[in-house]
Amino acid sequence: MINIHEVLETNEMIEKENLDVRTITLGISLLNCIDTDLDRLCKKIYERITTTARDLVKTGMDIEKEFGIPIVNKRISVTPISLIGGSACKAPEDYVKIAQTLDRAAKATGVNFIGGYSALVSKGMTESDEYLLRSIPQALAATDFVCSSVNLGSTKTGMNMDAVEMMGEIILQTAEETKEKDSIGCAKLVVFCNAPDDNPFMAGAFHGVTEADAIINVGVSGPGVMRKALESVRGTDFGTLCEKIKKTAFKITRVGQLVAREASNRLGIPFGIIDLSLAPTPAIGDSIADIFEEMGLQRAGAPGTTAALALLNDQVKKGGVMASSYVGGLSGAFIPVSEDQGMIHAVTDGALTLEKLEAMTCVCSVGLDMVAIPGDTKAETISGIIADEMAIGMINQKTTAVRLIPVIGKKVGETVEFGGLLGYAPIMPVNSFDCSAFIHRGGRIPAPIHSFKN
Repeated sequence: MINIHEVLETNEMIEKENLDVRTITLGISLLNCIDTDLDRLCKKIYERITTTARDLVKTGMDIEKEFGIPIVNKRISVTPISLIGGSACKAPEDYVKIAQTLDRAAKATGVNFIGGYSALVSKGMTESDEYLLRSIPQALAATDFVCSSVNLGSTKTGMNMDAVEMMGEIILQTAEETKEKDSIGCAKLVVFCNAPDDNPFMAGAFHGVTEADAIINVGVSGPGVMRKALESVRGTDFGTLCEKIKKTAFKITRVGQLVAREASNRLGIPFGIIDLSLAPTPAIGDSIADIFEEMGLQRAGAPGTTAALALLNDQVKKGGVMASSYVGGLSGAFIPVSEDQGMIHAVTDGALTLEKLEAMTCVCSVGLDMVAIPGDTKAETISGIIADEMAIGMINQKTTAVRLIPVIGKKVGETVEFGGLLGYAPIMPVNSFDCSAFIHRGGRIPAPIHSFKN
């Protein structure tokens, strides 16, 4: 039972420390929409989404009002579209039509984003997969709310280097297609290794084929709450610090669990998972980097940052799993650059580099997230950065991701403004030494030896 002290404590977190539920994400299976005729397929997809999600936004708003808990986003994820469009799509342009259908459905239901314009190509690509990949730049330029993701590798299958090479080119093309808006299309495109089927966060959310017909997944926030809590243990030993993080994560997760159960009951859709991730925003005080500083680091990126992130990530998970029996998604701490004011300051102060960020991704929940780089970066260099990050996920049996934004026309030292939760970012320098011969080898990097556990 929740006692009055916990109620008052939660109110304090919401009012003064930026506690919110970052998203209610409704996952919808589109497998029953498959058709050989593209127009019929698009009609089925639209009807399926708008019928299943018709009450999602209203339900989220009702819960906000009744419980006083801000719910920042209401989102939809769907079955990876490369699996749905295979029978009907004979060219990349056909997939763009499906993307526009998804966008119309998102606008009709009033959600913030719709994810699942995706392909799973960790071991190889079908013709349908390749058509979807080739369509991504045009699809993201032609839509407002569609998010795209591609899984390029896994611990079990290894890494598809042909797809890695292709995605370097596609990211640059997406940047070029949306250059009038500071290449914002790339902010809606993420590549994964070991992508989870139940991730509620964008741009990587899709409704995995292992999931039910429809499911409610919830993602919480709370970096500001965590930073404030750690003020009370300033100067104490690591054991005390860890206990404080665990207890605070428990309280944050309880709020998310309450919202998830309410949404599930009201919509008549099963509750899937709660993602424990601490997801920052550009708001002052709602920053993962500020937590590092509260732990004793002058800036994110200082020596000790990777250890601090490992500690934070682990204790958040330990505290969260005590508050919910259904934990999934990504779960832990996100380290996006543009969406975190403290990370932005660390970059502009010279404390945080791309290489240090890569080291931190070995122990965080995701990877290189919302990193703006010069628009003249070569496609092979982008592919090389992707390959490095995918290798970390593959070897360490964890999810890693890359969301790079090569901003056309901008160079190191300049900044780019995306707005809203996407924030703004300094353009970060990229290692200029060439990796083209390595990337052009083609083929597949085999799965690591420890993948053979059957």
